[in-house]
Amino acid sequence: MTQNIPPKRVVLVNGIPASGKSTLTHALSQYFGWPVLTLDRLKEPFMQAFAPVDRSRNRQLGCAAYQAIWNIVEQASASQVWLIDAWFGFQPRTLLEQGLQQAGVEEVLELWLKIAPEVAVARYQARLSQRLPGHPGAEYLPELRQLAQQARPMALGPVCEVDACAQDHAAIIHWLQQQLTRTRYTSAHHQKSEELQDVITPVSANR
Repeated sequence: MTQNIPPKRVVLVNGIPASGKSTLTHALSQYFGWPVLTLDRLKEPFMQAFAPVDRSRNRQLGCAAYQAIWNIVEQASASQVWLIDAWFGFQPRTLLEQGLQQAGVEEVLELWLKIAPEVAVARYQARLSQRLPGHPGAEYLPELRQLAQQARPMALGPVCEVDACAQDHAAIIHWLQQQLTRTRYTSAHHQKSEELQDVITPVSANR
């Protein structure tokens, strides 16, 4: 009977701030009907409750929201696929591995939103007035530019690389469907990232 129990799965929608994670996550949730856990949505009610929030407190709340994500997934049934929208690089890779293991996740699929530094900076700057107080402001732009140059996917399972400026939702959905019907799975605690470099699939509307 245990052979009929699906592995617990998560889809990491990963990318630096302003890379278009929310747009992609919403589209996928609408198509598949999967529930969404978003790091910012989990921490923002606490940012409002404890205002004013400085950069240090923002980070503390982000770490707490990150742990809350794995607590929620841990209590879910194995048949439920979760979409998790976050910039996972803000915490050490080992914490992601620990969170996945704690939650009993056996299959990790990652959508990596790749964005050019100048585009990320322009997008972030354009939405500054819409952000809740407590999020980093204009002073964060040089840091974001550097982050866009250095950021990489977590690669704890198969990775689909998405052009942040040309999201091809149909192609991404097709990739996810293919991955979810595979008989073997990749786990954060079954394979090392070095073994996964050949499973990064670029997807964009201009392919």
